[in-house]
Amino acid sequence: MSATTCVLDGFGPLDVARPGSVNELGDLIRAATALYPFGGKTQMGLGNAPTRPGVAVDLRGLAEVIDFPARDMTITVEAGMTLERLRGILEPENLRLPIDVPESTRATLGGVLAANVSGARRYGYGTLRDYVIGISALNDEGNVFKAGGRVVKNVAGYDLCKLLVGSLGTLGIITQVTLKLRPLAEQQALICLPSDAAQLEAILTSLSDSRTRPVCIEVLNRSAANCVFGQAALKAPAAPWIVLVGYEGNGDAVSWQVQQLVKEVGAHFGLQARIDFTTHSLCCALTEYASTAACALTFRASLPPSRTAAFCLQADRDAPQSAVRAHGGNGIVHGHWPGDLTKEQAASILTTWRERAAQVRGSVIVQRCAHPWKQSLDVWGPPTNDIRLMREVKAKFDPRSIFNPGRFVDGI
Repeated sequence: MSATTCVLDGFGPLDVARPGSVNELGDLIRAATALYPFGGKTQMGLGNAPTRPGVAVDLRGLAEVIDFPARDMTITVEAGMTLERLRGILEPENLRLPIDVPESTRATLGGVLAANVSGARRYGYGTLRDYVIGISALNDEGNVFKAGGRVVKNVAGYDLCKLLVGSLGTLGIITQVTLKLRPLAEQQALICLPSDAAQLEAILTSLSDSRTRPVCIEVLNRSAANCVFGQAALKAPAAPWIVLVGYEGNGDAVSWQVQQLVKEVGAHFGLQARIDFTTHSLCCALTEYASTAACALTFRASLPPSRTAAFCLQADRDAPQSAVRAHGGNGIVHGHWPGDLTKEQAASILTTWRERAAQVRGSVIVQRCAHPWKQSLDVWGPPTNDIRLMREVKAKFDPRSIFNPGRFVDGI
């Protein structure tokens, strides 16, 4: 087991341990008072800053393929494997995990699972939680516990799989996961719809009612569009808002859907659609955008899908220099506030936006900001009605409170 030190979200130095086996990790857990697991460190800015001394656990030493029955379209791997390496294993078998994860050369499955990271195509394919059919983790005594299995029809313990995904590593350390897979898409297409503020809500409503089945509906304000298109070495359309609609599947199905949507938006809005069948650069830019945006603070709002357009427009008005991007079919809005924003301005805007979101049973969290800001900014926002249940679950899974202590909602 190798060791060094690191600073985690401004707290430290912390000793770093890199176990080379599940047994070594178990020994580490049994001796620990606090553990902060990580992989590629792509999600380390998410959550409250640590306050309790402990050990940072580098899980990249657990990165082996356990089982890959390609005909069954499943794979079992250790949680320290990067998404890029997983892609390299799957593609020769014409398979994929259709989850858009930024920084895939660094991001590990364990970190992506803990944060339930998703991207543009969550509208068509869901999140990583929807692909986990089996999971193994270590509890606070260093013992292995499992849920699910290695076949798609095995649903035993499935709820436990879903519970661990998105728990920010606070319930146990995920060591192994079994995923169901999908075939590679034969054809991809992106339709670019320029819009003004007045049309945006109607366009999103029309897309939700469309006869077609998009895999993504991405909404970009002018600042976000300039960044995304610029990363793809493309010129963004000259419009206040851009809606990108993506399709995947066999060639005939994609062609029909593209033609159908062009008819629908043309008939209702008179829009001139730009169609791109060579989407790789733009799709990559959409995926990587969150990790490359230079900003003082990044937020994520979770709302009913019908409220997406209104929230985007208000966010654009409240912070005119901010880059606003939304997963239009899912009600997820991401924003990147400019570098000259002060902590006091951020706190004021966050309070207003959280009040608006709460009115429609939504929420707003801070995904990334300077660590000194976290001393006064509540990154998770007010606790929701299920916080008591969350604390009871934490107490059952981690009674010693050693896994990522204090970093999750309400200091869990």
